[in-house]
Amino acid sequence: MNTPPAPIQTQFYTGADGLKLCADVGGDPAQPTVILLHGGGQTRHSWTGAMRELLAQGYHVINLDARGHGDSQWSPTGDYGLEALSADLLAVMATLPTRPALVGASMGGGTLLYAAGNHTEPIAQALILVDIVPRVETEGVGKIIAFMRSHVDGFATLDEAAAAVAAYNPNRARPGATTGLMKNLRLREDGRLHWHWDPKFVARKVHVEPPQFADLLLAAASRVRTPTLLVRGLKSDLIGEDGIAELKAHLPALEVADIAGAGHMVVGDRNDAFNQAVLQFLHQHLPRPQA
Repeated sequence: MNTPPAPIQTQFYTGADGLKLCADVGGDPAQPTVILLHGGGQTRHSWTGAMRELLAQGYHVINLDARGHGDSQWSPTGDYGLEALSADLLAVMATLPTRPALVGASMGGGTLLYAAGNHTEPIAQALILVDIVPRVETEGVGKIIAFMRSHVDGFATLDEAAAAVAAYNPNRARPGATTGLMKNLRLREDGRLHWHWDPKFVARKVHVEPPQFADLLLAAASRVRTPTLLVRGLKSDLIGEDGIAELKAHLPALEVADIAGAGHMVVGDRNDAFNQAVLQFLHQHLPRPQA
């Protein structure tokens, strides 16, 4: 039976290179921990619904802003590669008494897969990849990059930003209120609203072809011995059947949960169905805490 919602507090961790990483943290630290890692260009607020459900189930949850995103510090050298991101994750995990479950969307999924596959011992009880495989579809990646590199001058109003999001994801119903969008925007000195990520993250050269991305993650996957679930949106333009088959060849025990009606932003498109798939997997491999 569900427990009452736990209070959520903002907490800072020290990541690699001494960067301060911001997280929303809730639940009893003595209970099993779930760490949530958002996608590139997102913030911890993309997990709001999922975090609420995990807390109701009794888990201890760390919902982390990646370096250069949200309220975490920006890298002074613009280092946002897999090695740096995974080092941040391991630094946060070092504060825990037991191995957690790791849930990562897109960039966050790549981060946890790289970390798990490049560590001599299992680092987690369970791994959950959200709409990410090592060899992604170039057309889908191009769409994401184009969105992130557009509107470099920001937006005059919140409605302008909402219109840009709606144009990127026309399959998702546009919310009646746009106030929640402000969690991903900041008002800068130019008087305009800008996405709250480090411009260096967007400006860097993005490697989606081997060996910079796919080969690194496939090699990592081949060394993973932790129960792993891939949650994919059936309308996603980022991962295809070939990409899933290739990952399974390196990680034969991989399980796949398909979410109908969801695109790449699975959590936002079908949050209830996503939560159900994740909780079913967690209850197997990170047993549900007793009430």
